[in-house]
Amino acid sequence: MIGFQTLFYKEILRFWKVATQTITAPIMTALLYLLIFGHALDEHVPVYPGVKYTAFLIPGLVMMSVLQNSFANSSSSLIQSKITGNLVFVLLPPLSHWELFAAYVLAAIVRGLAVGAGVFIVTAWLANLSFVAPLWIVIFALLGAAMLGTMGLIAGIWAEKFDQLAAFQNFLIMPATFLSGVFYSMQSLPGVWQTVSHFNPFFYIIDGFRYGFFGQSDVNPLLSLSVVSIFFALLATLAVQMLKRGYKLRH
Repeated sequence: MIGFQTLFYKEILRFWKVATQTITAPIMTALLYLLIFGHALDEHVPVYPGVKYTAFLIPGLVMMSVLQNSFANSSSSLIQSKITGNLVFVLLPPLSHWELFAAYVLAAIVRGLAVGAGVFIVTAWLANLSFVAPLWIVIFALLGAAMLGTMGLIAGIWAEKFDQLAAFQNFLIMPATFLSGVFYSMQSLPGVWQTVSHFNPFFYIIDGFRYGFFGQSDVNPLLSLSVVSIFFALLATLAVQMLKRGYKLRH
């Protein structure tokens, strides 16, 4: 386990040494989103019965921050190692593909949860939040961070240049996140867009996470848990196979 622990520690230090960029900046961005959207739409956007828009928005911003930063951690680590040429020092030790997967994904989870916790701390005082089902909050936070950390690992393995990684993030991760119900309830959308939104796995992460706060959601939380678990299992299987074969890593 020494190799796994060392790689995991290295990945934690990698983002912690630049915490102003990797932790503080995303927290400030989420706070600005809340101040702008909450002030402008608090009295105009209908959400759940008895829930004000600002309170509705906070869990969405927390989870959005978790997802985006989990993805950014694992993907940026691999692409930087490829471009600077130090990836060889990760591949030379006798680390199994499972150890590589666990170290990168766990570090991504740590960063995602750290940013999410920071966003919650600086925004929670702006609204009255309840914790109807705290276990659901923890489950979806961990699953969401793990899923996006795994997706970031896949993107980092696949990409060979920074612009390829940026395309992956800008044309897949960002749209899927913003169209997942962070800023609105799916019940406010026309029927056809509600149907389309149900094909977005990020929607189930945020909807299930929000259920833990209010006990209300757009779909059954058990359905959300099933969809997210299956999607994570598929991504994890793909990532492990890519690591096992050395895809774009050992050429």
